[in-house]
Amino acid sequence: ALVSSRMAANDGEEDATVSLVDVLEEDEELENEASAVLGGSDSEKCSYPEGYVKRQALYACNTCTPKGGEPAGICLACSYKCHEGHDLFELYTKRNFRCDCGNDKFGEMECKLFADKENVNSGNKYSHNFFGLYCTCDRPYPDPEDEVPDEMIQCIVCEDWFHGRHLGCVVPDCVELQEMICQSCMNKTPFLWNYAAHIEGNVVIFFSASILHLQIFSMKIIYKPERGTESRDRHSDDARKHQEETEGSSEEGSCSGCRLREMKASGRSQTLQGAVFWPSAWRTKLCTCADCKILYADAGVSFLMDEMDTVLAYENKGKSTEQAEQAGGAEGRDPLMSALNNLNRVQQLEIIHEYNDMKTELKDYLQRFAAEGKVVTPEDIRHFFEQQQSRKRRRANAGQYYCS
Repeated sequence: ALVSSRMAANDGEEDATVSLVDVLEEDEELENEASAVLGGSDSEKCSYPEGYVKRQALYACNTCTPKGGEPAGICLACSYKCHEGHDLFELYTKRNFRCDCGNDKFGEMECKLFADKENVNSGNKYSHNFFGLYCTCDRPYPDPEDEVPDEMIQCIVCEDWFHGRHLGCVVPDCVELQEMICQSCMNKTPFLWNYAAHIEGNVVIFFSASILHLQIFSMKIIYKPERGTESRDRHSDDARKHQEETEGSSEEGSCSGCRLREMKASGRSQTLQGAVFWPSAWRTKLCTCADCKILYADAGVSFLMDEMDTVLAYENKGKSTEQAEQAGGAEGRDPLMSALNNLNRVQQLEIIHEYNDMKTELKDYLQRFAAEGKVVTPEDIRHFFEQQQSRKRRRANAGQYYCS
């Protein structure tokens, strides 16, 4: 139980108690993390009509598209309505994806929410994640055969998940990072090594059980070009001039203030090994000149220039939506919270005990779904509370005594 409350002492002194409002506030952060992943996605409507959604919660159905067949992904609503009771892999979120539910990859099965779909979504990108496998070790998560406790971290480029010990570097043990790019993706976009040499810090998203924890690491810019000052040495000028002459560019696309060129000319180097952790707002440091935009497009990473592409932006959107739906009263306060604050001490203690009992039973009930890899539907939650209500009525009836 999250709350431990003591009744009044024998000497008449009253110990401090914790209100249910305090209990719920303690749980708020955990609830936000859980709801943020789903809050930005629609749980009622198939996302297919929206096209390739910038970012959404996705699932893969091991029942309908098992390993050995074609990989496919389904949206949140289809995981509830079309694949209830199926063996699903939770993929967290992925970018620029269109729901596959009911297309040719699913044989004769049709989507119950939006059946009029093209045979395939040629713009979707797939990986071994869609068969429940992750990391360079190509293993499931959680892995029953892995006895080493380890967090999993998602690469923002390939969007695969990696064990911390398989990243080829030491995972920063601080509290202010946001995004990670694995070594393979860094090597496919070698210009990012230049940025890595000039920016310290980062953010990491940990994949832990069914809850995703966001830890933020501090950012420190360790290189700032000094344009137009006499502090620039002759060697740096010569190196920059040589860099511009050897690389060259079209007159239309060339940009004299290219930050990437200045970084290359600085001579600062980065060991081309291991994953790289990036600080929050690091994307704002990327050069956006015409040449660099072409560079990003050719490498397939134009999304790096979009700050709304980040998982953090998606989660914040989900939290905002959740908070807006829950807001009530003239000042946006939840009416339940206002009502609880008006209860006396005895009533609050009784509700706290009831709340803790219900929370324990709900946790045990939901763990069965997690163990079987099933998605919890609104019907399952309604069934739980119907059982709770039935037990409560039986307890109430058992407590009635009659005199003869």
